[in-house]
Amino acid sequence: MLKNGFQTISARQLTGAMGAEISGVNLASDISDAQFEEIRMALFAFGAIGFRNQVLTFEDHYNFAKRFGGLEVHPIVNGMEDYPEIIKMHKPARTAASFGVGWHTDNSFFRKPSLGSIVYADIVPPQGGDTLFANQQLAFESLSEGMKAALRSLTAIHSANDAYSSPTALEKYDGDGPITYKRSDIINEQVEHPVIIKHPVTAKEALYVNPMFVSHFKGWTKEESKPLIDFLCLHAVREDFQCRFRWEKGSVVMWDNRIVQHAALNDYEEYERLLYRITVNGDVLR
Repeated sequence: MLKNGFQTISARQLTGAMGAEISGVNLASDISDAQFEEIRMALFAFGAIGFRNQVLTFEDHYNFAKRFGGLEVHPIVNGMEDYPEIIKMHKPARTAASFGVGWHTDNSFFRKPSLGSIVYADIVPPQGGDTLFANQQLAFESLSEGMKAALRSLTAIHSANDAYSSPTALEKYDGDGPITYKRSDIINEQVEHPVIIKHPVTAKEALYVNPMFVSHFKGWTKEESKPLIDFLCLHAVREDFQCRFRWEKGSVVMWDNRIVQHAALNDYEEYERLLYRITVNGDVLR
């Protein structure tokens, strides 16, 4: 029996733009190859997918993520001692959220940016702390033909320098807080990616510019680049391109980092939140 186009899972799309909640899956179990392939294709189709009422050990989380490919040990953000691939995203009560806040594409400053992340929720606030996602394929498709043609010829320079040298970032180096960083030469590197990329599976084009890591266009000055970058960054996260995921204990959310941007909301300062993130390695973007 088909369930929204699938045979082994059910998918409920979240908005007209993107996102889906997937049911009929226990991520801690031995998922069949057929069911895993449908989860994988749902990820590529919807951009971000969520699962409710999951109970995962660190090993369960690791084993599920590993099926998507090699797992990242972040060069800056410290992982857990026993599971360096897992980042413990802990925000204590009565502190402001300062990790993943603001629209971005994870690790676009890598020469091979991340394929995507898989996040498991352990402690969630009674309200607030939602994550927003924006469909970058729709962002591209809605541009004029003239703008599409112009952007296909451009290369963007990505760098982690600003993001990991901000005041809130500097507090995390050599510290003992809930999230800590280590020094890395990668922060000062500049890498090139096409402004318009093609998904390696679907071949659909997507806008690949984000405000956190894009510095300027290759061959352009920062001053020349800024007006177009500002326009693209605002355009990329229009409300009609978005979906919103509300966390519950036991929720798992994963996203295709190549075709979505995301932003964590900082609207739950009074409350604690604890999420665990594993990121899957990606490839060179074309």
